[in-house]
Formats: sequence, C-alpha cells, structure tokens
Amino acid sequence: MATIATTRNAEYGICRVIVASAAGTMIEWYDFFIFGSLVAVLSLKFYPPGNDIFAYIAYLTTFAVGFVVRPFGALFFGRIGDVVGRKYAFLATLSIMGGATALIGLLPTFKTVGWLAPITVLVIRMLQGLAVGGEYGGAAVYVAEHVPDHKRGFYTSFIQITGMLGLFVSLVVVQLTERSMSKAAFDAWGWRLPFLLSIFLVGISLYVRSKMKESPLFSTIKSAGKASTQPLKDAFTNWENLKQVLISLFGATAACGVVAYTAHLYPLFYLQTILRVDEKTTISALAVAILIVLPFVTLFGWLSDKIGRKRLMMAACFLAVVTYIPIYKCMEHAAGNNVVAVKSTRNKVTGAISLTAMTLDPTTGLQVPAKEALNPNLPLLVFLLFVQGIYACMIYGPIAAYLVEAFPARIRYTSLSLPYHIGFGVFGGSLPLIGLSLCAATGNIYAGLYYPMTVATVTLAVGSLLLKETHGTRIWDEAGGRKALTS
Repeated sequence: MATIATTRNAEYGICRVIVASAAGTMIEWYDFFIFGSLVAVLSLKFYPPGNDIFAYIAYLTTFAVGFVVRPFGALFFGRIGDVVGRKYAFLATLSIMGGATALIGLLPTFKTVGWLAPITVLVIRMLQGLAVGGEYGGAAVYVAEHVPDHKRGFYTSFIQITGMLGLFVSLVVVQLTERSMSKAAFDAWGWRLPFLLSIFLVGISLYVRSKMKESPLFSTIKSAGKASTQPLKDAFTNWENLKQVLISLFGATAACGVVAYTAHLYPLFYLQTILRVDEKTTISALAVAILIVLPFVTLFGWLSDKIGRKRLMMAACFLAVVTYIPIYKCMEHAAGNNVVAVKSTRNKVTGAISLTAMTLDPTTGLQVPAKEALNPNLPLLVFLLFVQGIYACMIYGPIAAYLVEAFPARIRYTSLSLPYHIGFGVFGGSLPLIGLSLCAATGNIYAGLYYPMTVATVTLAVGSLLLKETHGTRIWDEAGGRKALTS
C-alpha cells in the first residue's frame, strides 16, 4: 500500500509540474501566434494604405522577425536558466511576452500615428521573439528534470503540444471574436480583444508558476558547486559540446522547424494568398486539423520511449520530402478554383510586389486571374492538413526528450535552446516569407515547398549519419544518481 501511495504522489507531483509548465508555455505560444492568425486584418492596420499586397508582405516580414530573434532570446535566457535557475528564467519570459502582446492590443494604427505604428509593432514583435526564445528551453528542461528516464519522451511531449495548442487557441479566439460582432466592429476595434485577453491569461499563469519549486536536478548540481558560471562559454567554446549543438541543429531541429510549420503555419498564408480560400474557411480547416492531430504528439513521444527518438525523426523527414508536392497538389484540387500559377507584378512607383493567383480560361486556354474559392472541399483540406500534422508529430513529439538527453545539466538550458530556436525561429519561421517569395519569383505555386524539402533532405542526411540515439540516457548520473520524481 505504501508503494502504491508513493507512486500516486509521484504521478500527482509530475502532473502538477507538467500543467504549470505547459499552461504558461501554451499562453506564450498563443501570444506569439495571435499575430499571425490576424494577418489579413492587421496588415492593413499598421502599414500604409493603398497597396494591400505590400502591407501583407511587410506584415509577413515583421512576423518573421519574431522568429529570427528567438535564438538571441535562447542565449540570453538560457544563461539565466543555467546560472540562476530554470524557474526564474521562464517567469521572466512569460512576463515579457504577456506585456508585449497586450501592447499590440493598445497600439494606435497607421492612420493615427503614421510610421510609428509599424516601427512599434516591429519592436514588440522582437520582444515576443526574445521571450519565446527563452521560454521553451526552460519548460522542456524543467519537466524533463522532474520525470523518470524511461518516460521522458512521453512527459516532455506535453510541452510539445503547447505550440500546436497555442496556435489552435489563437485561431479559435479569433473566430469566436469575429462571429460575436459585425465585420465593421471587428475591423474597427474587435481585433484588439484577442491581444488584450493575454493580460488575464498571463496573470493566472504567473501566479501558478510563482508557486513552483526549482528543478531538483539543477538544485542538486548547484548546491554541489557543479553549476556553470559561464554557460555561454562552456557551451559554445568547447568543441565537443559545440559539435553536438551543430549536429542537433542540422540533424534534427532544422527539419523539425520546417516540417512543423509546413503543417501548421505555411498553409495559413498559402491557402489564402495562393489558392484564394477565404480566411474563415482557412482558419476553420487548420483549427480542426490541429485539434485532431494533437494527441499524436504524445503518442509519438511515448513511442520514442519504446523504440528511440532518432528513427521517428528521420522517418518524418523522409515522408516530408517525398509527399509534400503530391499533398499540395491535392490541396489545390480541394480548393476547387483550378489555380495553375501565380503572377507577380512590381509597382513602378513603390517597388512593391503584388501576387495574383492565375487559372486557365476554359475558352481561350490563356491564364487569367483566379476567382475566390467559393466551395472548397473542407473535409479533404482538413485531411491533407492532418497528414502534414502527423509528420510534424513524428519529429516534434520526441525532440524535447532528445535535446535534454543530448546535453549535460550544467549547460543544458543554454545548449538545447540555441539549436531549437535556430531550427524553429530561423529555418521554420522564415518559411512563409521564403515560400511565398519563391512562388512569386517562379510563378510555380509549388515552388515554396522546395525550401522545406531541401532542409528536410539535409537533416535526413546529417541525422542519419551523425545523430546519436539518446533513448535510455540517465540524466541524473552526473549528479550522483536518481532523485527526481519517479513513477
């Protein structure tokens, strides 16, 4: 009976750790993705009127900046996490993210303050990127250092779910807000509500996180005097550790970023811009697909505890490379408006590039502008987005456990955060901008897929040859043995 009670207490303790960590991380991802979920509306609010395509691309660029600065947040907060503690680092990131998101909800538009509006949005987006750069590593490490070695993939996968869940919640909140008022009211002031909601959500999460204790493994190595005082130097000037960072980047996280965002971020822009599917249908299809695929993150995390991390991640890369173009051809068919090409036109005065989806005139056979997709096949779109989501789950579910196991505790927060956020922030975050730019440059509506397929190919080669299988690693050995919660 005593053994059963101890096991139940341990499981309860692990659940509290996961809920507290995952809730805050989900809210940060909600804050981060709400910016992208409202692209069609906000691009016209914060940029000069008169050229919708210029505003759209400028907004995409600002959106991408939030991803690009994530590695800098990883370095800054990673150092804090390895020197001061995991808990304090992600309390700071949550506060910064919540404040930055609320500011967008209060920000005057271009019509009111002119160019100050896009400049301020850019600064706020950079703050969001810095905060997310520090958040993930702290949450993943904090959970991983509490749980038993043989269930690390399963338990850390709940942190992985938060990215998709944050995107899903952002899409749902936008939809509910839009449907609760007239279009005129939403365009005038309703778009601010999803940002202002962040104040309430962050307040709750900060309270919960403030009650959490420090990671037991970090506390042990710090009290023993084994914690690093110079984690940046120890992580990146030591060749063996730097080599592991590079292998983790090019052999795992780079593809993880592009595969995940090809499934959940690129379609948000591609369906609306290239295939001319309306915003509500796009968001509905993506939200349903994400909701269906969420449990598979945990499934593949659990499976990685049984068969290993590496083979699942490499399988995801292979499937992405060989099936992306057929999947997107099926998506074009599901849209139903026969888009065959995209035409880019440069404004002679402003230099701005506009994109026009093209179809074939049934009479002349010549390319003409495509009409909006009036009756897309929604179930088929959901299914195709779901399939892409499965690829993302295969690599996304095990990645946190792999990264934790790949680096020593004394510099773990710093070491794993950098390759993760370069993979997601730089390689993944630039996907919509690069993808749509490739489509514009070539006229080929599938050219944007060459970028994620290339990155996945590189990761498949590097990972297959150099990535070590970390499944079964005993992370407490460096601190003298297991003292974390067990079950």
